Amino acid sequence: METQRRFTRWRIDRQAKVKLEGAEAFMDCMVKDISLKGLMVSLVLKLPQDTFLGLSVALSEETVFELEVWVVWHRSVDGHNLYGFYFSKIKDADKEKIYQFIRKFYPQQLTKQWWPEATPQEKGGETMEDRRIFQRFRVKYPLRFLEMKSGKEGIASTSDISARGMNITTAEQLEAQMTLEMWLTVPDRGEPLYTRGEVVWSKPLSESEYQVGINLEKAELMALARLLRAM
Repeated sequence: METQRRFTRWRIDRQAKVKLEGAEAFMDCMVKDISLKGLMVSLVLKLPQDTFLGLSVALSEETVFELEVWVVWHRSVDGHNLYGFYFSKIKDADKEKIYQFIRKFYPQQLTKQWWPEATPQEKGGETMEDRRIFQRFRVKYPLRFLEMKSGKEGIASTSDISARGMNITTAEQLEAQMTLEMWLTVPDRGEPLYTRGEVVWSKPLSESEYQVGINLEKAELMALARLLRAM
């Protein structure tokens, strides 16, 4: 049950209400799906990007909670705004509220996985749930890296990136569990973007080229926003 609670994302398609921090009243919305780490919601209001938002969510009269979210992605669909929210701050008691809400109103969701189970080392260290919350974007930026233990330097390019991980292509064969310091060249005339991560997997593409999955040390939300603006 703990594994299910950790990795399951529940599809509910439920009319609910949300209220931004500082607002006087709740507004109607549609919660498409929810987990203990985030939710997908559709609403009329256009929300600010690249910032943390204080949010109150009312799934039912008994299930009301407050949290801080990051807008990971946004799409316009049929005149509404569809958002993917990551819970940057949520109380354990509110996680339990969400779970008990699903248990009461959607018990069938607890007997089957909406997303198949995945190991934490799949696709650059992301779980299936992380791949939904931390959407991957196909971008190709050059980068330099430094292997922390040996001091070895190298060059590579990204093939896709999210706030939690990236895939890179390089001529170097990098071993799993290597810790890398990385500097990405972003075409916005700013300084190179610095980050750190751990090699999770590596596979050959040819005799002289390798694809490498990297799990970032922390969720680079602001950095991802900068990368997407430069696309």
